[in-house]
Amino acid sequence: MEDKRRQLLDAAVRVFARRGYHGSRVGDIAEEAGVAHGLLYHYFSSKEEVLGTVFSENWGELLARFRSVEEADEPAAEKLAALAKILLRTWRNDPDLVTVMVREVARSAHLQAQVLEVREAFAILQRVIEQGQREGSFRADVDPRFASWIVYGGLEEVLTGWVLGGLPDGEDDVSTAERTAIEIALRGLAV
Repeated sequence: MEDKRRQLLDAAVRVFARRGYHGSRVGDIAEEAGVAHGLLYHYFSSKEEVLGTVFSENWGELLARFRSVEEADEPAAEKLAALAKILLRTWRNDPDLVTVMVREVARSAHLQAQVLEVREAFAILQRVIEQGQREGSFRADVDPRFASWIVYGGLEEVLTGWVLGGLPDGEDDVSTAERTAIEIALRGLAV
């Protein structure tokens, strides 16, 4: 039962990435999953619910990884680097999912319902920056809330560049993006 649900969600990601949310039909998702059209409605009430589920389940996994970094007994600079790598590595691991998250979810009215989940990523970044300020490794004259949004925004724009094809995205390019983002963030925050 759970396998079919996962199969439908995975198919939805591929279809939404290829055709866009608005250009996709429920039937396209069922066809991609290789199941009967009506089966999708056994698990989801609408295409909108499918998109919401894609977001909440995948964002939840990302937040769990962010929390594990935050809870680690590491200096703030290492945590910030790890958070950047997690976010940017999602592109290499699942470009279709990142495409859907950036192109469909981040610019969608559906996101309003998940605003608290999104804010948690910024809150984790903010707490890591505050930790660095307490440790004396990050500048105390930088507002940690704005810094968290700026750091996250820069990382998201790199993902957007990959989604839109404006940035090269080979393995070496992803590594270069990681190093560059980490270098800029850490140098900007460094005492």
